Amino acid sequence: MDEIRDLYQEVILDHNKHPRNFHKMENADSTLDGYNPLCGDHYTFYLRFDGDVIAEVSFEGSGCAISKASASIMSAILKGKKRDEAERLFELFTGIVTGRIAAEEHIAELGKLAAFAGVAEFPVRVKCATLPWHTMHGALQGENDKVSTE
Repeated sequence: MDEIRDLYQEVILDHNKHPRNFHKMENADSTLDGYNPLCGDHYTFYLRFDGDVIAEVSFEGSGCAISKASASIMSAILKGKKRDEAERLFELFTGIVTGRIAAEEHIAELGKLAAFAGVAEFPVRVKCATLPWHTMHGALQGENDKVSTE
């Protein structure tokens, strides 16, 4: 179990230091800001669609290692997914990091997102991990107001 935890920690550190899709998207179909006033995480997410498929995801902003890694992995995983698949991953991810869903039952489906399963043990970090997901969810729904964890 310690080896798995170490591997997951490496994944989070890598995505924090080298975030994927970290740039402003000029031709976004949906843009939404997310903010965690508790720790100061603040990101803007950009989505571009090709019909019902998320063709491109990017983000910019700043935050802690957990939030930035969550945003980075999320942006890489959602590319090419249909809206309903993105919604399913939103429900699964938020369920796992809040402890409502057992991660062990969904390891294959989660892929690198399994790195965040341990966040449920640290309630103060849950908002950090879920901020990108709630912001993306709002962007999928066409919301215009800033998403806040409070």
